[in-house]
Amino acid sequence: MRFDPLDYPYPSRRNCVYATRGMVATSQPLAAQAGLSILQQGGNAIDAAIATAAALTVVEPTSNGIGSDAFALVWTGGKLYGLNSSGPAPRGLSIETLKRAGFSEMPRLGVAPAMVPGAPAAWVELNRRFGRLPLSTVLAPAVDYAERGYPVSPTLGRNWQIAFENYRKNLTGEEFRPWFDTFAPAGRPPAIGEVWRSPGHARTLRLIGETAGEAFYRGELAERIAAFVGRHGGYITPEDLAAFRPEWVEPLHVHYRGYDVWELPPNGQGLVALLALNILKGFTFGAREEVETYHLQIEAIKLAFADGLRFIADPRSMDVTPEDLLSDAYADGRRRLIGRTALEPAPGRPPRGGTVYLAAADAEGNMVSYIQSNYMGFGCGIVIPETGIALNNRGHTFRLDPAHPNGLGPGKRPYNTIIPGFLTRDGQAVGPFGVMGGFMQPQGHVQVITNAIDFGMNPQAALDAPRWRWVEGRTVEMEHSVPEHIVDALARRGHAVRWAMGSDGFGRGQIIWRMSDGALVGATEPRTDGHVAAY
Repeated sequence: MRFDPLDYPYPSRRNCVYATRGMVATSQPLAAQAGLSILQQGGNAIDAAIATAAALTVVEPTSNGIGSDAFALVWTGGKLYGLNSSGPAPRGLSIETLKRAGFSEMPRLGVAPAMVPGAPAAWVELNRRFGRLPLSTVLAPAVDYAERGYPVSPTLGRNWQIAFENYRKNLTGEEFRPWFDTFAPAGRPPAIGEVWRSPGHARTLRLIGETAGEAFYRGELAERIAAFVGRHGGYITPEDLAAFRPEWVEPLHVHYRGYDVWELPPNGQGLVALLALNILKGFTFGAREEVETYHLQIEAIKLAFADGLRFIADPRSMDVTPEDLLSDAYADGRRRLIGRTALEPAPGRPPRGGTVYLAAADAEGNMVSYIQSNYMGFGCGIVIPETGIALNNRGHTFRLDPAHPNGLGPGKRPYNTIIPGFLTRDGQAVGPFGVMGGFMQPQGHVQVITNAIDFGMNPQAALDAPRWRWVEGRTVEMEHSVPEHIVDALARRGHAVRWAMGSDGFGRGQIIWRMSDGALVGATEPRTDGHVAAY
């Protein structure tokens, strides 16, 4: 049978998914099923989240990989824990080093923007502290997908083709050859529905599971990463890998209309979402589809990003504290800047990125909000031969300005776009939520939370609702589902509004809420191949 897997001429509807024993929601159905299989083997929500994350490196390599970094919020035993597993710059990488190499800004591709990978360490640490099953068991579904193969899903296939066309034009150096050998061995990307296998990826995941990550950070894989990167003029050394440890951190929150919205502290940009919500809680909204609602949310996000891009960095380099930025007094001052017409703050220009997000929950009350990313698509274009390890390009967010808090420095973590979210009420878990997608993420968090809390939307409707995306200055992109009269009214208020081509830039979200009787309700995006697996 022949058909176009990307042609959907008629509107369709997804319903919320309900279950009691366990649930996993993510952007790719096979990855969600991997997590569910671990729950059914006796694992808890933390085990399921790790299994899903590992599977996503196989079944959605256009957005993440073994070379990604990661963040997690874990609710267990009536407490919320935060894990920062974003990797730092190699110790041999500095502003002076790059300027001597001829760079005036951080490059996007090649060995220079590759930071130490954090995702495998996140899996190990989550499994060590909160998991129930052996790590090798938890990673087994991902190994199986890589060995036996899986059919490429529609969003994945489209993004793979886009990446291939881009890389074919721009990745001309010998250091990029392994990317093509790994992800386009037939001289092309796999087509939608075509079965894809990655035996090197399978072997790497098996080694990580069998050695509890030691092979990756201090063993065979570490040696291969450092040797290949070093051979091509890069900076990651065996010592950089051996020194890396994830960090347990205290989550930040703002109180928003009876709920507590939680994000991780810097170096992540979750603070941007909280800054915006702190501004918005001082306003009263009418209907969702009113120009005033859109205007206030856009203006709050612009002000929040102006602060975020100025102040967020490795916490050791920040010249203000998150607590200062989240004070009611500061929010009041920022709120007073919002008038009837569009502001034009002066932050940097937000680029797009590629990320995967997942939410998991079990019958025991454990819940996980987890996110990992190569930053932009496949990352920096560097793949370690025969391993399936694609390195991230997170270093691209660094500034080559020593006076800026986010200026590049040896061993320093860069501004990180990936943010898991969590919602509580009266000290009890409501559940995890997230919207992946570069600098869209805090914008998506704000829109989803206001949809749910201000407008009483169910999880699926909160994700389905039309989205906007602030780009820079007064420029805002709109999905075509935004009512035209809203767009016209925003333009009259000074917003430079433009219609987006498709929905690729508006994030891909998932939600799991726990109901008062303990039942779980989950939802996932129509903007991706998402799936909620439950039992």
